[in-house]
Amino acid sequence: MSQETSNNKLYVILIILSIAIVIIAAGLYSFVIAGTSGLKLYNFTSPPQQNLLSISGSSSAFVVPDIASISLGVFTQAPTAKEASEKNAALMNATIGALKNLDLADKEIRTSFLSIQPVYNYTRDGGAPTITGYSASNNVVVTTQAINKSSDIVDKSIAAGANQVSSISFEVSDEKQKQIRNELIVEAVKDADEKARMLAENLKVRIVGVSTSSISEGEFPSPPPFAKGLAEQAATPIQPGESKVTLSVQVTYIFE
Repeated sequence: MSQETSNNKLYVILIILSIAIVIIAAGLYSFVIAGTSGLKLYNFTSPPQQNLLSISGSSSAFVVPDIASISLGVFTQAPTAKEASEKNAALMNATIGALKNLDLADKEIRTSFLSIQPVYNYTRDGGAPTITGYSASNNVVVTTQAINKSSDIVDKSIAAGANQVSSISFEVSDEKQKQIRNELIVEAVKDADEKARMLAENLKVRIVGVSTSSISEGEFPSPPPFAKGLAEQAATPIQPGESKVTLSVQVTYIFE
């Protein structure tokens, strides 16, 4: 191949490369022009940050329990297991009958403990213990929303033959908790909103929306259970008391 032919081919290659460079440059120029003409497709800039204001609000209420749980039972002893069991059953049936006479439903009376055990006599000399009799225990838990009947439940049970009242406790029903919770949320949000509006007014800014919000709920506390001895008065005084529950919200507002 001659030197002249080689030079011609090199010349052609250079021309082709030059044309390609021109085409690429023109495309890039069009891309830049499109980006500056308002098309958002090629806008990779970060969105402006929002101005945020985080405020907490709270509300509280005193809650009176509306469910009472009373644990009571019958304890008996006799020379034989059969006698102890029969004596216990008779007294417990009388106790349950007295409870039902107070218009308590079967679902409100639940057996929680039943036991028949030998009673041993232990000698001081370390010899083998001997059985001197048998004991029978039968306990029930009365759970009712008729909380005003708590005193009658204890007194009528004891009069019928119950000789054990181990504990009385109170709690708030799910329905009442839901009602109170909804009321507290409304009040807590109102509290947060009032704080935010007042702060925005002092800062000379305007609230335009809400970014996030969260709720922090306190537990519905119950008065601690307490044990009662056998009633010696005409009526056993029982007071459910009241407990304080608090709910708070955290609201993040957008302002400008």
